[in-house]
Amino acid sequence: MVNFPICHRLPSRTFRIGKWYFPVCSRCTGVYLGIFLCYLITNFLHVNYTVYLVCIATVVTAPTFIDAISQLFGFRESNNVLRFSTGLLAGFGLVIIAKSIKLYLGIHWSLIS
Repeated sequence: MVNFPICHRLPSRTFRIGKWYFPVCSRCTGVYLGIFLCYLITNFLHVNYTVYLVCIATVVTAPTFIDAISQLFGFRESNNVLRFSTGLLAGFGLVIIAKSIKLYLGIHWSLIS
């Protein structure tokens, strides 16, 4: 299960239900759920994509990278709840950043809008 191109899928870092493990780790689960929820929310609510919002989006993605890098270099050990939570925040932040870039560049992709 290790070295999967999209996610490492380590059993110790993956949620499970009974004997069945999720197809991705808890951090990726949070990111994917955050992306889905943010797209859902922003398609029903009007959002002004300002520089301030992009700065906030960048800040909410930072904990994911701090958590991942501090764990990678052995400074601390994370847990699945923290991985999921920071991933969820990053999912929201990444959608906001992607939609802001799309609006700034004037791209009209049906997949992003």
